Amino acid sequence: MKLDKIYNADCIECLVSLPDESVNLIVTSPPYADNRKRSYRGVSIDKYVDWFLPISRELHRVLRPDGSFVLNIKERVVNGERATYVIELILEMRKQGWLWTEEYLWHKKNCYPGKWPNRFRDAYERCLHFTKQKSFRMFRDDVEVNMDDPRGERFGRFTAMDADSDAAKNGDDSGSGAPNWEDQDMAYQTNVIHMATECSNVNHSAAFPVTLPAWFIRLFSTKDDVVLDPFMGSGTTAIAAIELGRHYVGMELEPEYYKVALSRIKAHEPKAQKAFLDEYFPSNAS
Repeated sequence: MKLDKIYNADCIECLVSLPDESVNLIVTSPPYADNRKRSYRGVSIDKYVDWFLPISRELHRVLRPDGSFVLNIKERVVNGERATYVIELILEMRKQGWLWTEEYLWHKKNCYPGKWPNRFRDAYERCLHFTKQKSFRMFRDDVEVNMDDPRGERFGRFTAMDADSDAAKNGDDSGSGAPNWEDQDMAYQTNVIHMATECSNVNHSAAFPVTLPAWFIRLFSTKDDVVLDPFMGSGTTAIAAIELGRHYVGMELEPEYYKVALSRIKAHEPKAQKAFLDEYFPSNAS
């Protein structure tokens, strides 16, 4: 396996060549069922689980025992109701040995306006957290929020009554009441992540913001760890890994997006810049 490289190939073909337990963290957003057929050929809803399971099996093999897998995905609406293929996928992945450890909600602060007869505009996406075992690496201090931040307002108003209420709800006194937050400047983040969607033109139909993979990279990895994205798209996960001092490995099937990813990465990494010039502009490469 070559680190700091994107492969222009189908992810399953590349994954089978990766060594066992060679990756610390997987962060990805695969094509959603039946979405963006022009750019990603669209996997049908009734075939989505069968399509993804061979991929998740290989991801389970290459992930280290204490690693994490973050899957950004959400069911689409069909005939007025949410499809169930993500729920079905979770259940099948558990049979493969995955633990569905947590679900993070990405609140898209600038979601598109719209009007539908039976629902409101879609303002969140799911980031499913899978692990191979109950004990895994997690660095919560690296994603703390300032108590002065609006997301920390609640903590500034904790009282003894809050502490008693929490203790009653939890059946003990080990909850998150006032004594745990007195005189604290920082607080742990919640499992709701407030981030805007990607607004800049990255020549990709479904790019997520660099801040999203960056948040999970900080939470579940340390410097020089290996971060894998089997659906690299426009290179966002690789850019986040570079900025945070991690190594990356990625796959992107579509040549157009592969080219976009390399062009974006070149601004962050000299080696990637040379690879891009060598492949696409050999006459200008130094």
